[in-house]
Amino acid sequence: MNTAEISNPYGQPMLSPSYDPWDPITSLKKHGRHLLTSVELTVSNLCNMRCEHCAVGDTLVFAEPPKLPLETILKRLDEVEHLQTISITGGEPTFSGTTVKDYIIPLLKYARGRGIRSQINSNVTLDYSRYEAIAPYLDVMHISFNYTSADDFHGIGFAKSGHPVPREAAVRMYDRMIENTRLLSKGGLLVSAESMINYRTHEKITDIHRLIVEMGCSRHEVHPMYPSAFAEDLPVIGKAEMRAAVRSLLDERDPSVWMLFGTLPFFHCSEEESDRKLLSRLAAEPNVTVRNDPDGRNRLNVNMFTGDVFVTDFSNVPAFGNIGGDRLDDLFQRWLGHPLARSVDCHCPAVGCCGPNLLVKDMYYRDVDFLDRKAIL
Repeated sequence: MNTAEISNPYGQPMLSPSYDPWDPITSLKKHGRHLLTSVELTVSNLCNMRCEHCAVGDTLVFAEPPKLPLETILKRLDEVEHLQTISITGGEPTFSGTTVKDYIIPLLKYARGRGIRSQINSNVTLDYSRYEAIAPYLDVMHISFNYTSADDFHGIGFAKSGHPVPREAAVRMYDRMIENTRLLSKGGLLVSAESMINYRTHEKITDIHRLIVEMGCSRHEVHPMYPSAFAEDLPVIGKAEMRAAVRSLLDERDPSVWMLFGTLPFFHCSEEESDRKLLSRLAAEPNVTVRNDPDGRNRLNVNMFTGDVFVTDFSNVPAFGNIGGDRLDDLFQRWLGHPLARSVDCHCPAVGCCGPNLLVKDMYYRDVDFLDRKAIL
């Protein structure tokens, strides 16, 4: 593919740098306030990997309880007035063939029938037939890719396994992941490969980018890693190293691939000129976007085992409701009134910024009141 724009057969706008419905700025501009437009569904706590950076590693199990009836989930989705996107996550959502058949495919068909966009977060290391079955109904296959070799994959992907994983097994999975990604991309699916800027990757992020391009991915998604939950003990790099990694990507990237940056700890209201210069460059680069964080701005997460509703799919903020007794729109309004939500509820129209997410604020701006700041232009 030589463009970042991906069409779909249902006549909806193409996903592109100029149209990203997961970004809360889209609905904020349209309605003048934050609304629930995106729902993330945790459909599995099973996974064939134990990545060191996994934010939900504490929830992973070897045998999981029954999920809520699909009809219950669909009823609650029906009630979301302005729903634009759904995201399906885990664990590895496709780990169980039964989950694929009884939950994932019906949810994706529901999304297509309602005219909303869909994404699955997967490691794509299983048999290709699983992904082939869902590809016709899916808009974005989101994968994690933080590797320059099979050895990287082995070391990162099984760091928390609790037992030795043979290198040969990891190499087979790595090769399968690359082949599956190539096949899905060749078939026309938007595969978005996410890389984290962290202590392992910040000096080789351009090498990772080249592999992502070789796999045929239409989008490279880049986020700094913020240690939290299961991954809270990982080493932290500084903002200067993050800036250097972003600049190197901009210098050496393939311009035909959409680069989407998210959860950056840089803001136009920053007193650090280097932050503002980098953001100005990002805004000027073709085929590059900076997504505002959806969590708690236009998105909630629903645990499909318990019905509990969270701001994110990891548990730094406890559940604040359950779909057994509450509509999702009502829970979203409840969240907006929470002191944590109000602490980051800022919006700067001049630069299209919705402020920091909770992790970024806690890590870098704990004593800063973003509601009293404005862009320095």
